[in-house]
Amino acid sequence: MKKVWLTYVLLLAGVSLFAQTVKKTVAKDGSGDYTTIQSALDAVPLNNDQPYIIYIKKGVYKEKVHLDSSKDHVTLIGEDEFSTIITYDDHSGKVTPNGDTLRTSTSYTFAVNAADFRAEHLTFQNTAGANAGQAVALAVKGDRATFLHCRMIAFQDTLLAGATPGREYYRECYIEGSTDFIFGAAAALFYKCRIHSNRNSFITAASTPERQAAGYVFRDCRITADSGVAKVFLGRPWRPFSSVTYINCYLGEHILPAGWNNWGKASNEATARYAEYNSYGPGANPAARVNWARQLSKKEAAKYTQEYIYGDWKFQL
Repeated sequence: MKKVWLTYVLLLAGVSLFAQTVKKTVAKDGSGDYTTIQSALDAVPLNNDQPYIIYIKKGVYKEKVHLDSSKDHVTLIGEDEFSTIITYDDHSGKVTPNGDTLRTSTSYTFAVNAADFRAEHLTFQNTAGANAGQAVALAVKGDRATFLHCRMIAFQDTLLAGATPGREYYRECYIEGSTDFIFGAAAALFYKCRIHSNRNSFITAASTPERQAAGYVFRDCRITADSGVAKVFLGRPWRPFSSVTYINCYLGEHILPAGWNNWGKASNEATARYAEYNSYGPGANPAARVNWARQLSKKEAAKYTQEYIYGDWKFQL
């Protein structure tokens, strides 16, 4: 793991290990190479095989952004996550100027379709509003995606974590939403993140494939809510084998005693893989949890290693 981390540090420093590292800058004031994030991503070569680092200066970038599936090894680094903001206001059901009707998966502000993507110090936001229905801020559809010190803010369906099975890592991120605001099929570790509910609803809606060892794992996170929000479930299964685990997490008083919901389908109770270990705070209530969710032992919690979650993807946590 140390070797992989050292490789990344060297790349940031401009030391090329297998190809020349490309560095570009986006600035709204024209002081960089590009004035929009999409134009910078459009310039990344198709079938890219070299480290490509794009620095983004402070500003509010109102644009719908996507990264093509063949443009791997791209890193975006914002100047500051609170003032480097990528925002848009699309939502499911909206009709575009060319007559297309948006779906959940196409309502995104920012979509990552490539592998080995990395983002640091950025905000991904969808401002469609609380009554707009599904409105994705960030859609991650590629494999081996990493987000450090990023903010994802919307209401319903804020973060699409894995439109198809993939591996994702979120460290010290802030994720805010209302209904099913972290959803999808990925194997994803959320480490030291703050997960914030702005409405009474459900935090997760995982669609983990049956043969995938782990879905969403929240480790050392803080689960919080707006004032007045008092009825939130830890998750409900979008697909029968939904896998969500909270380990060493603070749970605010907005978390309902039952903890989990079966999405109105009793058969999900036999297949969903929901668990906690060492939850604490006013929302931690193991005795009152639904009887089809598990409280893990220390030994069972210890199995949630990087290898267990990600397989052969290794990096410095």
